[in-house]
Amino acid sequence: MAITRWDPFREVVALQSRMNSLFRDLSEAESPMTTASFVPAVDIYEDAQKLVLKLEVPGIEEKDLDIRVENGLLTVKGERKLETEEKEKNFHRIERSYGSFYRAFSLPSTVDWEHVDAKYVNGVLKLELKKKPEAQPKQIKINVAA
Repeated sequence: MAITRWDPFREVVALQSRMNSLFRDLSEAESPMTTASFVPAVDIYEDAQKLVLKLEVPGIEEKDLDIRVENGLLTVKGERKLETEEKEKNFHRIERSYGSFYRAFSLPSTVDWEHVDAKYVNGVLKLELKKKPEAQPKQIKINVAA
């Protein structure tokens, strides 16, 4: 009778392998044309005068974007559509996500919601929200007594 060492992690690795196989089978069973909606990446930064959001939304036309500011909430909705002529081609793999998306951002009270500037260049939606004048830093001049 041979003695074998018991490896407690062997069963965990086997379980993980079976779970990966199960999820891989489920994802391959889906039709490539019915992919889930996607969430565009966003960068948010600010300076003394404004708050800036940059969303990556390549392949989306301006008319398919909906930007709103209501009650301190900035919402960006849109949809990336799969072109009909591409559906006819014999795809081997579709990795780009298609469908609708929705992003919502709570705005700080320092932002002036009436002054929002939106630009769409090279697949990047840039939103600039100006800060209220009272929220912008002010420099105080010091008078030196002689």
